[in-house]
Order: sequence, then C-alpha cells, then structure tokens
Amino acid sequence: MIAYPRPLLYALGAGFSVYHVVLAFFSYRSAPATPADLIAVVLYIAATVVALRPGRATRMHPVVAAAVTVIAVALPLLVAPSLDPGASNGYSTWYIAAVGTLMTIVCARQRPLAAWAGVAFLIVHTIVWAGPVALATLGVVGSIAWVGIAQLLIIELGRAGSEARVLEAAERAAASWRAAEEAHLTEREVRLEQTRAIASDMLLRIATSARGLTDEERRECGLLEASVRDEIRGRRLLDDDVRRLVLDARRRGVTVSVLDDGGLDRTSEEESRRVLSELAHALGGIGEGVDRVVVRTASADSPSAVTVVGLRTAGDGSAGALGSDDAGDEVDAWVEIRRDEPRGSED
Repeated sequence: MIAYPRPLLYALGAGFSVYHVVLAFFSYRSAPATPADLIAVVLYIAATVVALRPGRATRMHPVVAAAVTVIAVALPLLVAPSLDPGASNGYSTWYIAAVGTLMTIVCARQRPLAAWAGVAFLIVHTIVWAGPVALATLGVVGSIAWVGIAQLLIIELGRAGSEARVLEAAERAAASWRAAEEAHLTEREVRLEQTRAIASDMLLRIATSARGLTDEERRECGLLEASVRDEIRGRRLLDDDVRRLVLDARRRGVTVSVLDDGGLDRTSEEESRRVLSELAHALGGIGEGVDRVVVRTASADSPSAVTVVGLRTAGDGSAGALGSDDAGDEVDAWVEIRRDEPRGSED
C-alpha cells in the first residue's frame, strides 16, 4: 500500500477527539454531568488513545478494533438516557460526532467491518431514541459520510499500492532484461574481438593468397578453429598461459577440450587467478603419452573448482566423452583444483 503521512493523520484524529471532549464539558455548563456522562468521556479518551497509539503496523489489531467498537456502542447508552430526545440538546449530543470520529479512525486503520458495526449501532440507537429525522439533525449522517470517505480512501490507496507494486516489478524486470541484453552484447563484442585477434591473420592470408592452403596452413586453421571454440566454451577457464599451454598440447597432437559450465561464475577475481595459475601448472605437467585432455569446471556446490583429466587411448578405444566406460581409455592423469586449497591433488 502507498504510504501516507501517518503523524499528520494521527494529529488530525487527536485534534477532533479533543474538540469533542471540549464540547462535552461545555454541555455540562447548562446541565450538570451525571456519573454516566463522566464515564463516557473517560472511555472516549481511552479509546482514542488506544486507537491512535503509534505502531509499526497500519492495520489495527482485531482485539483493539473490537474494544474501540464496544466503547463506541457504550457511548450512546451512557449519554442518551439523561437527554430529552424532543428538546434541542445542543452540545450534549457530542457523543454522536465522537462515535463517528472513533469509527473513522478504526476504518482508516483497515478495520472497516468493525467501523460499520459501530456506525450501524449508532444509526439504530438514534432512530429508536429520537426518530429517523434525528439522523440528519443530530449529525449521524455526517458520521456515516466520514466513515464512508475513510473506506473509499483506503480502497483507492490499496489499489494504487497494488498498481505501484506491479509497475515496480515490471521496472525491475525491464532493468534485468536490459542488463542481460547489455551483458550479451558486451560478451558478443568480446568474443568477436578475440576471434578477430586469433584468426584475422590467417583469414587475411587465405583471402590474399592465389594458391591453395598448404598442409601446414590447414593444420594451423584447425588449431585456430579449436582456439575460437575454446573462447566460446571455455570462458573463465582461459588466460594467456592456459591458452599457450593448450595450443602447445594441440600442436603435439593432443585433443584438448576446455568446458566452462559456470562453476567459476561466482568466484572472486583473486580466486579465479589462483585457479587459472594451478590449471596452467596442471596442463604443464601432462605427460607425453596422453592423447586427450579434458578441462572442465565442477558444479558450484562442489569443493573442486576445476577437474583436469588426461586420457591415454590404448588399442582402438576412444574416450568420446569424459566419464566414458570404454575399457580402451585409460586415465593417465587426474588433477582436481579445489576452491579452498592452494594446490590440487594428482593421481
């Protein structure tokens, strides 16, 4: 719900309540107050204090709302018996406006049922005591109007608050979408720049050469293609040292797969540098007999950050994927780079 100036509304409610108490004491100048009149004033003051008591919650506690409504019912029963319904009682009917003020406060604090219950009793009591015409002459209609206005305001504020929350959620969604788009465009530009830096010389050589590619140039194109693939799939697993070691391994005929599944996305820059440093150390320690190397990030909740597996193909077996059960694939090296340790473990 939209916030409104609660101190100002509390001050207005307190001001009206004090005004009604003053009217009550003015009425005692012409007709001495009875004990019931004094009890009514005390109850009204107590109900006003309780109803206007500051708190974190705007919505009034149901017990408090019930207690205030009971006092609103008691006021006519205490004051009216000492008055003449056929005479002009002047300020002696102060309790009618007082009940209206109390019920307006209750309604404003989001207890409309209790407020209308108090107003309904005031209407019935006034009709029984002084007749239907008294609803207008004694100000009951004004009390009804104030409670009605309070409920309309609460409804409209609630509706406006709901619309504001919807707009706020839409704005957050739009901001998230815009940030995602900007991140996507930025990453795309970075990937294009990296691809250009890797392959531009070879592409220019192909475009300007009138002859076909030599076997050496074809092999170089294959290495460049693998490097571009690494930039797309390897993401945070790459730095200059890792790129150089991966390229050296491929030149030796080793098949290298670099796969970043997002396991390093939430690591700090310092942690990432440590992991990449250990990854470069692990790649540099891969033996000559390894035919295939798989570098892969672990899941975000794993104690390991990166796993490096070196596979040796025996006979005609093939390690098609990490975790293959092919008996021809032998694990030659296994390195786990942990998140919380300065050195991985190697088998």
